[in-house]
Amino acid sequence: MPNILILGGTTEASALAQALAKRGARAMLSYAGRVASPKAQPIPVRIGGFGGADGLAAYLRAEAITHLVDATHPFAARMSGNAVEAAVAAGVPLIALTRPGWTPEPGDDWHRVGDIAAAVAALAGPRRRVMLALGRMHVAAFVEQPQHHYLLRFVDSPDAAPVLPDHHLIVDRGPFDVAGDAALLRDHAIDLVVCKNAGGTGAQAKLIAARQLGLPVLMIDRPVLPPRTQVHAVADALRWIGHAADRGV
Repeated sequence: MPNILILGGTTEASALAQALAKRGARAMLSYAGRVASPKAQPIPVRIGGFGGADGLAAYLRAEAITHLVDATHPFAARMSGNAVEAAVAAGVPLIALTRPGWTPEPGDDWHRVGDIAAAVAALAGPRRRVMLALGRMHVAAFVEQPQHHYLLRFVDSPDAAPVLPDHHLIVDRGPFDVAGDAALLRDHAIDLVVCKNAGGTGAQAKLIAARQLGLPVLMIDRPVLPPRTQVHAVADALRWIGHAADRGV
């Protein structure tokens, strides 16, 4: 019987967990632990890191994992890289369940940059009112551009106040809708949105709202990841799980 480990933290991971639970499959969902109150799941959950690629490989062997599914956030580059390395080391088939990235549509005013450092550099210049839609992980980097007013939106209340000297923090959990995000941008007089190209529908509302309001978006491209088998649908991941033993890593 398959014994599946899902590296999660995304809506795709939760959807796969639901599908596997309905099938009565043996599966575990692993969270990195960055969200204080993760969504309840119908399969067993573990929280915390593995100790790098070697630690993950050791876990795969110790728990007799037969299938590894990387359904982490598209910007979790280190975890995804560790998953590829660990799968090879442990001889466990790996697939990535990902969401396609966003692409600009007519009316969008996107300015693309390669990473967080490039986004920080792009904010050099006069004071602006910026929606920093990056979660809490990368906020501290923007202290290099203290002249702006930053609107922040976190899933959980932070243990300490953000280091940005001029900011407004909202604690809220998505998915968000276009009307709500348009009102948020208007109410805070935002003139620039900064976000990562996470893809999916849960966080897309701010982009549609920015398009409707004619606001520019500073879009951070996804990191380059090692080659791996990739699917975008839960049904495809389930089919792969049924045949992965014959396909190898």
